[in-house]
Amino acid sequence: MRRASRREFLGTAARLGVGAATATVLPLAVAGRACAAKPRRAASTSADVKTESVAGDSSLGAHGAAHGLLYGCAVNMNALGADAAYAALVREQCRIVVAENAMKWGALRPSAEGFNFDQADALVAFAEANRMKIRGHNLVWHQNNPKWFDATATKENARGLLVTHIETVAGRYAGRMHSWDVVNEAIDVAGGRADGLRNSVWLRLIDEDYIELAFKTAREADPQALLTYNDYGIEPETHAGEQKREAVIEMLRRMVARRVPLDAVGVQSHIAAAVSTDGNKSAASQVGAGLMRFIAAVRELGLQVFVTEMDVNDRALAADEPGRDAAVAAAYRQYLEMVLGDPAVRLVLTWGITDRYTWLGHEDGRADGKLERPLPFDAEGKAKAAFFAMRGAFDQREAAVSHG
Repeated sequence: MRRASRREFLGTAARLGVGAATATVLPLAVAGRACAAKPRRAASTSADVKTESVAGDSSLGAHGAAHGLLYGCAVNMNALGADAAYAALVREQCRIVVAENAMKWGALRPSAEGFNFDQADALVAFAEANRMKIRGHNLVWHQNNPKWFDATATKENARGLLVTHIETVAGRYAGRMHSWDVVNEAIDVAGGRADGLRNSVWLRLIDEDYIELAFKTAREADPQALLTYNDYGIEPETHAGEQKREAVIEMLRRMVARRVPLDAVGVQSHIAAAVSTDGNKSAASQVGAGLMRFIAAVRELGLQVFVTEMDVNDRALAADEPGRDAAVAAAYRQYLEMVLGDPAVRLVLTWGITDRYTWLGHEDGRADGKLERPLPFDAEGKAKAAFFAMRGAFDQREAAVSHG
């Protein structure tokens, strides 16, 4: 069966409850470290995965909180309403949630004149009933805009459309949100602009100050939420990755210099597990020093860092599930132990929590058609090696920060 193209996938994302992203490849090999702080867990064997407790004080949320870290996931709202086991898993594991699509323009704006908050309100109600924090995603993006937008938005009315949207949406949930992804994916170095800004509809209609306008409007609408710039492609130790990091940092420096209200940077962290054919780590497959320099530079600007959309695709691996699960777990452990070493990193969100509802496979999935296994729980809701790898990485973190 033909797989959906990127355009087709994004066009149906709000209905299907899935997201879109770009992956960074990680090598399979990982040097594990023993857990050091309570709650403490040793590295798990395959047998442990089947029997060890993963709820309550043993959950990802509890282990993260013990080390000054918020853990949560993106929520598929269709599944939340229809699948009680899925809802229970989110409730059990997460201290913070974000909607995959329910707070994007395409979901919220059925018409230029009206809003539909049904699913967004349902997520907020679910989170508050379960004492979870909530992230908003997102207020400005070049994708997932409603069908009416292209025919309606002009240079004359674009500012008004943007301001009204942010005032209405952020204002509706003012005082209830942990953070907002105010602007999403505004950098595209390949576009050729000296400042690296993406040639998006917002840039064309408003000019580069649409970013400042969005953040200032969001701060006025909700003075309490942490305002975040969110992007992908920051992770890889490649020339393209370094260019992306440099362009994002320069934009952040301009924003800070102009006193644009900005609190955090989201590193999406859609990565991929891979096995080296020659036993060596190629430069293209490494994530390391460049990303850590980027995080340090963000910290020096006085900003927090959030891992906002993490998953580990396994599409390059052989079909056997134990091998895939081990590689995915290794990638989680390596990546998280690295980035959590910097105290600026305060939050980790996976883009989903169970393989049953992963967005991966809707676009460029495995060639053999098998369901990808990129998340901490499998399609039946059982903890996988990735769960224990994540929990072990959390346990390595010093409790350097507190969310209060």
